[in-house]
Amino acid sequence: MTDADYENMSAFSCGVKELDDFFHQEVRECVNRRYLSAYSVYIESGEIVAVFTLMNDALMIGSEVEKTDFIEDLRFETDEDIVDFLNRQISYPAINIGHLGIKKQYRNMGIGSLIIDLVADTYSKHRQSGCQFITVDAINNPQTTRFYFKNCFSFQTTRDSAAETRRMYRFL
Repeated sequence: MTDADYENMSAFSCGVKELDDFFHQEVRECVNRRYLSAYSVYIESGEIVAVFTLMNDALMIGSEVEKTDFIEDLRFETDEDIVDFLNRQISYPAINIGHLGIKKQYRNMGIGSLIIDLVADTYSKHRQSGCQFITVDAINNPQTTRFYFKNCFSFQTTRDSAAETRRMYRFL
């Protein structure tokens, strides 16, 4: 992001206080410290309509029971060779969408899904780095989790079902 992006960010609001506070107060420091990368989506008028962040991640499966369930879930989406390969791994490289905010008046127009598809395309087809999954820590409310389900994400665990955020993943 450029200095102009950060200046334009002050007018951006996705309507979720935690995300807006992050975008207005913390994102610049996180980028400067190379904790994550931030991106803005503009329309022709120069208005920011979406902001998202990406960071390296790893999908870790805790117990053997969780790993068995995880591998079984993948069997519905992938071929046996990939499932067998993944079963031999102890962790899985991923890219994390750390924050994704769409300006209120532009919601339900497919912008969030386009961003997820762009990330998936970049990290699978263009092989930017070793990456097998996209992960998110989704705000735990029906609207947000429904959005991620619609975009082919699954819950990683049930242990966080009462937490403020839910860990979700999508196979690339």
